[in-house]
Amino acid sequence: LTIVKPSRLTVGSVENSEENVFINHSIQLKQKDCVYIFSDGYADQFGGNDNKKFKTSRLRELLISVNKHPMEEQKNIIYQTFKIWQNKCEQVDDILVMGIRI
Repeated sequence: LTIVKPSRLTVGSVENSEENVFINHSIQLKQKDCVYIFSDGYADQFGGNDNKKFKTSRLRELLISVNKHPMEEQKNIIYQTFKIWQNKCEQVDDILVMGIRI
């Protein structure tokens, strides 16, 4: 698992400052690697037995556990895991999880 530290900017940010720029990253990829991009919405979702946040660490573990599956199956597992976790809690934020297999 390689983690690229995100910029702390929002997409569509209108502030023009040298301090407010996205950083470009280069990563060597090989055949069958999976690349995932996700927003904080999935990890920030409340639910589970104790009505707590899903958390980024749990999302990373989920992505590691599904990355050998076909992409369609990954999508279904990630979606079902979210719905089971969410249970009857309101969705707290917009959610993006995108995976690409090289």
